[in-house]
Amino acid sequence: MHYFKLFFLHALLPVIVVAGENLSYSIDGKSYQGYWISSKANALSVVIIHDWDGITDYEKKRAQMLADLGYNVFAVDLFGAGVRPTSTTDKRQRTEELYKDRIKIRKLLSHGLDAAKAKGLNLANTVMVGYCFGGAAALEFARSGANLKGFVTFHGGLSTPKEQNYSSAKGKYLIFHGTADTAVTMDEFANLAKELEKHGLSHEMISYGKAPHAFTVWGNPSYREDADKNSWRRFTEFLANIALVK
Repeated sequence: MHYFKLFFLHALLPVIVVAGENLSYSIDGKSYQGYWISSKANALSVVIIHDWDGITDYEKKRAQMLADLGYNVFAVDLFGAGVRPTSTTDKRQRTEELYKDRIKIRKLLSHGLDAAKAKGLNLANTVMVGYCFGGAAALEFARSGANLKGFVTFHGGLSTPKEQNYSSAKGKYLIFHGTADTAVTMDEFANLAKELEKHGLSHEMISYGKAPHAFTVWGNPSYREDADKNSWRRFTEFLANIALVK
């Protein structure tokens, strides 16, 4: 079915507002708090990985938008319960600590998803999406060989550590990037395309002109409405197509 037909079919469906809830769990004695919205049993699940400020109203709003489309959504916590940094220094410190410990990123994601299973998350029917830092974390999890249906990044980190590759990766890939992004270069964008192609992974990579880093973040000076709306539309088409494949 054509992508736009799928999108308009979603638009014609009745909107059923479902409420989200905090989901608390523990990893190695430390408390974490994710956010879960259950739309309906056996629906495709979408896992959201937050940016460098942790789970905020932004991730919860995106989760609600996805739940309104009929998906189950889990925003996974990589920082810890109540840890929501506000200063640039704190945000940078926390993300850099995780970038230096890639095994920990994988462990936090894996255990977080395990916690969501009790709510109905089905790993065999899940797509992971990350924003900025969360995009880099999503690709880290993909390189671990995680058996998810897809991985999506919005203005995320795209580089691959020298000791890693995509030889064990699975699923489909959808990458959104701004050509005016000075934090993640177009060279990194191109190199990722080469890596995904080399390993035979289904992928689509879209760049938006004049869009800087964090172009989807409402209220941010870097927000670009056209790039945000166009990338969201393509994302929902991507999910709708994956949901059709049983």
